[in-house]
Amino acid sequence: MSTAVEDRDSRRLAWCVAHVLRHASDHIALALLHRLDRPTRKYLCRDEWLPASAVTLLLRHGGEADRHYIARNPHVVGRPLPGLPGPARYARRRTPAGLLPLLRAELGRDPADGPLTTGELTGLLRRHGIRRPRAALDVLRLPYELDPDQLAAEHARRPLPPGSAEALLLVADLPEKTVRALLTAPAADADGPSWHRPAVRAVRMGRLTHEELVACVAPARRTLLLGHLPACPGLRWTLPEQAGMRAAVTRALAPLADDPRLWSELLRHAPGFPGPLPELVAAVTAGTAGSPDGPDGSDAPHDDLARAVRRLAPTAAEPATGGVERELALASLAVPMETVEEDVRWVRDCLDRGLLTGADVIRHKLPACWALDEVHWLGAVDHPDRYDRPGAVLAARAEADRLFALALGEDPDAWWRVARTLPDFAGTLPHLLLRVTDGDSVSTRP
Repeated sequence: MSTAVEDRDSRRLAWCVAHVLRHASDHIALALLHRLDRPTRKYLCRDEWLPASAVTLLLRHGGEADRHYIARNPHVVGRPLPGLPGPARYARRRTPAGLLPLLRAELGRDPADGPLTTGELTGLLRRHGIRRPRAALDVLRLPYELDPDQLAAEHARRPLPPGSAEALLLVADLPEKTVRALLTAPAADADGPSWHRPAVRAVRMGRLTHEELVACVAPARRTLLLGHLPACPGLRWTLPEQAGMRAAVTRALAPLADDPRLWSELLRHAPGFPGPLPELVAAVTAGTAGSPDGPDGSDAPHDDLARAVRRLAPTAAEPATGGVERELALASLAVPMETVEEDVRWVRDCLDRGLLTGADVIRHKLPACWALDEVHWLGAVDHPDRYDRPGAVLAARAEADRLFALALGEDPDAWWRVARTLPDFAGTLPHLLLRVTDGDSVSTRP
């Protein structure tokens, strides 16, 4: 086999693995990453569609070569790596002239006389990081000596405001235990307009994966809300991050299955439950959740929380409408048109007219690797974080999550067989999963 063919195969496999990693839990993703040879791993680190959690796992468990290639991937945004947006942007900002006299008055001494202690630093951060991190970042430019355990204890005693927690995640070299501690709050605390920013920043800075975020964020209602953050100005999930967060929350809610009683109990107990979401799910399924008590003294969930739970709960399939036109639209997914542009225009038109959904594309479009890549049915966009039809993308990702989980479960070997088979498979994704799980792989690869 020539080098050019090997190079092409490595690129194609890396592209398919990147799409499969979107739908895999962390331990499955690690198992897949460890099985890649060096050329494929190089192309994966440079792939446009590398999910955020996979970036975090590669930086944490990979080598210098992985970090080298990820640092030069223009599509990996917000990571603390050379040449990419991050703390350096804030370090270049000059400290406001009026801040030092104010800090001097608050401390009772000149900050230049010695580094700030952990107690002094947390006191300043409580006053200067209410919503956004800019003022807190100015405070963190002063010399300080930070004890991570004492910081976690101070936060547990009286939580730091979101802006200060975000600033610490941006510039302070904190251990993972302290990072997790900064994402907890008392259940009685109200959710202000910026409560979500530290959680989003922790994922975007590569401190935590989506799955780890679900396991540590407390109270549990915040995790449910993170699974459905409304789109509005400010720091929010990008579209791929939103899909990854929903997938992680859905995996945590899997023990509830489709039992309406358990979902009702979840919604009743979520407003006032103090622990993370996995603990709430375990308590609900075991019947030990106790008496619900919301953060405002009632057990009634807020509208945003109820809406988030409804979007995460399994729903019955709606009856198909559209008649002959819908049947023709479904059939067209199996017959690519002469050009990709013509195919994209047809699929987008069918989505706009309600003849197709994102889930239909995942189930019926072939080949399977094109169904998993939105570019082949929604067209190229100026940036992979955005799409003009986000509902179709989220529905497609959710359906793919469901199919992968249903067919492959937690078997790393099955996930690897799918990743190896996907580049050369000509059928649909359900057909691929059926063939692989039946032990009849159609891959032509060695």
